[in-house]
This record gives sequence, C-alpha cells and structure tokens, in this order.
Amino acid sequence: MPDNYEIKKNIISLQKVKDTDVYHMELNVISWFHKPDKLDIRGWSDDHTKMTKGISLTEDEFIKIAHAGLEKIGGR
Repeated sequence: MPDNYEIKKNIISLQKVKDTDVYHMELNVISWFHKPDKLDIRGWSDDHTKMTKGISLTEDEFIKIAHAGLEKIGGR
C-alpha cells in the first residue's frame, strides 16, 4: 500500500456493475497523507492498488450532503 493513504475501515463495498468492470465503489474511512480521517467514496480495484477519482469528506460534510440528498429524493 502506498504511503499516501491508509484505509482505516470499510463501511460498504458495492458489487461491480458488470463482471468485466475493474472497479467497484466503496465508502471507507481513510487517512490521506497521514492527515485526520475522512469518509471517502470512490472506485477501487479488488486489491486496492488502483482507484478512480472520488470524494473525501469530513463526517459533518458527509452527514449534511447525505441529508440533503435524501430530502431531494424524498427520503428521510
């Protein structure tokens, strides 16, 4: 694993959309460059050596975005 990130905890891993896909989406608690942990959403290869572009949020940012998204689509 590179020194620029450490996956501290996996929250959820989604299945690949197709068997031929290289990446699957994950929500992880991750530390980038030894900085404070963030919630991170991005695609990962099965062995975590490759990743797609993604987004890293503080817990507060994640909660605000999740609540706004749920309100927009009619959830609670």
